[in-house]
Amino acid sequence: TARLWDDGIIDPLETRELLAMGITAALNAPINPTRYGIFRM
Repeated sequence: TARLWDDGIIDPLETRELLAMGITAALNAPINPTRYGIFRM
């Protein structure tokens, strides 16, 4: 969080709801082929 690599800290009470929202969004997006390997920060 100090280096702004994320949007902040998730409240533990909201973890399941936010994780479900993220998985739902990921499953609805098309998967396009890539020409590169894994990107790491």
